[in-house]
Amino acid sequence: MDAMKLDAIRHLERNAKRVGEIVGVLAKYGLSDWATHLHYDWIQERLRSPEGQSIAELTTGERLRLAFTELGTTFIKLGQMLSTRPDLVGPEVARELTRLQTRVPADAFETIRATVESDLKQPLEALFLEFETEPIAAASIAQVHGARLPSGEEVVVKVQRRGIADKIMPDLEILAGLAELAEKHVPQARPYQPSAVVRRFRRSLLRELDFTTERRNLEEFARRFADDETVHFPGTHADTCSRRVLTMERLDGILGNNAEGLAASGEDLDEFARRGARMYLQMIFRDGFYHADPHPGNLMLLPGGVVGVLDCGMTGRIDEELSEAIEEVVMTLVDRRSADLADIVLRIGSAPSGIPRDQLQADLGDFVSDYAGRSVHDLDLSGALESILEIVRRYRITLPPAFSLLLRTLVELEGTAQRLSPAFSLAEVLVPYYGTLVRQRLAPRRILGRFRQVYRHWERFFDVLPRDLAEVLARVRDGSFQVHLDHRHLDPVINRLVMGVVTAALFLGSTMLWSTKAAPVVGNISVFGGAGYAVSLYFAWRLLRAIRKSGDIQSKE
Repeated sequence: MDAMKLDAIRHLERNAKRVGEIVGVLAKYGLSDWATHLHYDWIQERLRSPEGQSIAELTTGERLRLAFTELGTTFIKLGQMLSTRPDLVGPEVARELTRLQTRVPADAFETIRATVESDLKQPLEALFLEFETEPIAAASIAQVHGARLPSGEEVVVKVQRRGIADKIMPDLEILAGLAELAEKHVPQARPYQPSAVVRRFRRSLLRELDFTTERRNLEEFARRFADDETVHFPGTHADTCSRRVLTMERLDGILGNNAEGLAASGEDLDEFARRGARMYLQMIFRDGFYHADPHPGNLMLLPGGVVGVLDCGMTGRIDEELSEAIEEVVMTLVDRRSADLADIVLRIGSAPSGIPRDQLQADLGDFVSDYAGRSVHDLDLSGALESILEIVRRYRITLPPAFSLLLRTLVELEGTAQRLSPAFSLAEVLVPYYGTLVRQRLAPRRILGRFRQVYRHWERFFDVLPRDLAEVLARVRDGSFQVHLDHRHLDPVINRLVMGVVTAALFLGSTMLWSTKAAPVVGNISVFGGAGYAVSLYFAWRLLRAIRKSGDIQSKE
């Protein structure tokens, strides 16, 4: 038994009670098929749940959402992360998981007081003139209270729930163990690298538990948009912030999910939607650092139609490699080059071996044709992006997480903007950025940078090549050179080859017996020759059937 499997089993056995709860909930919602492959009796017992039949009419996405909600904070956050990976779970499931919400009772005020005073090392009354005992909002990881600083400024204070880290860590261990076992025992899961997905989720969730990350994000966004009067990020107060406490400016406006309040505001909501979209596109294409959770509850209409942005815990960064991939995708779509689009998808994604490239290119060509003839105003960008993601998932191509997060952000951004302004088209707002992309790509600095990168790659190649060749030749000379062959899936081929040789030999031998009329003879026919013919014909039929079905010679079908 390998070390990975032992670690996985230890993770699960250490938290056996919670594992039972998790598997029981998954069985209840009809989501435990994968667990039948794990072959552990104590898990199998939890799968025998009659409740699974009652939710058969729900979609997979709905069942996942209900199960994750019942399983609590860690799984709600996992679902929210998976909603950014439509290449893994599919656009429909990803869309359903964006609806995940946490409804939890607020922590008692004395618990909040204890956390604030423990982290900031002062009595609450010394830190704030006023501190509202009832929270403005309560979520799974933190709750938000209104307060007033000694300076008189109105603020909101985000305070982490007591003991939340202790609740999350066992679930993270269980997820790591289940992912390792699924990768080992469930062949369908391997292409999606569940262990890597869980590792990334763990890093993201632990980062979310550290409020200093969100404070730095807020400060960076505020700095980048300091000269833009149409956008406002809440300021922070470093002297009343810590890993578990975040004090921010209190914004006075109408949340984007308050439809009645927005309608009664008298502001131009079409312009508000365009401003929000332009802000996001500037983050993406200008700064390479963007707010990655643009749902309506995180946007606020401030006086004068200013866009206020809340909750900067989830962000995305676009490095040079991802930026070039985005440029290439946009330009190939505009130029309708489906062959180049297939090349780009295969280059930036992780594809299984033997992928039918011609078929992928044909499907992408159909996609390009479907959207090519539409005017910019009529282009449904969200639908286009989801169509690409559906094609990618159909071919089991896994996209880089940063790329998937960006696509999901654009899809959610258009949905949010259309709630504010039904006639809004993100494609229209994107058009001016196409010229910017072309200029960036053809800029002498970028071209020189690409040449330098290519030169460095070739320099490393020629630096390593002589040493590696010398090592190979040395091993050949001293007889230690070995070639390791992976002979998976060769057994059926070998079986057919052996059966073919046996059949041919039996047929030739029977021919000789038949022609010489070797005794015993019945009706002028050699008995052994005739029997040999019959057996060889049966073997030949089995062989041809196995070849036709591309299966094992021992196959029954």
